[in-house]
Amino acid sequence: MPKNVEIKARLRPRQLIEIRDKALALSSESIETLQQTDTFYQAGDQRLKLREFDNGTAELIAYSRPDQPGPKLSSYIKHSCSNPESLHKALCLSLGVRGQVCKTRQVIMIGQTRVHLDQVEGLGEYLELEVVLVNGQSVAEGERIAHALLGKLGVEPGALLEGAYIDLLEAVAV
Repeated sequence: MPKNVEIKARLRPRQLIEIRDKALALSSESIETLQQTDTFYQAGDQRLKLREFDNGTAELIAYSRPDQPGPKLSSYIKHSCSNPESLHKALCLSLGVRGQVCKTRQVIMIGQTRVHLDQVEGLGEYLELEVVLVNGQSVAEGERIAHALLGKLGVEPGALLEGAYIDLLEAVAV
């Protein structure tokens, strides 16, 4: 099962542009911009979402990750889906919908780290780092890579978040 070390942080106004420029300076690849709609389903203490892209493709993602500030280990399984509408109906019928997150995501690769710059509807702007662990690589090493990159991008520890965007949206709705 693939694993990564994740960190999510809330960004101040206009900080997204500053971080994007710093990330691009550290990367040898071009930026990719995606429109994503994540529908979360009721899945007990696990997380299950259908991620739909603006080109009509989708993937079902099941993942487990603790809710804690700072780096956290995430284990996940992705499954490509050619008929997201039918899958969504089946999941709604069997599990029920928890909520939906709509975002514009800019992706920049820096080494083995996916840098996500997200504009999330109803929440604002965020940074998410995913250090993709390779076979035999320790979680501690992934955490060191993430912390070093946070420093290079100028993200303060006080900006780090615990949960997922769906958790934040549910807290706003209360």
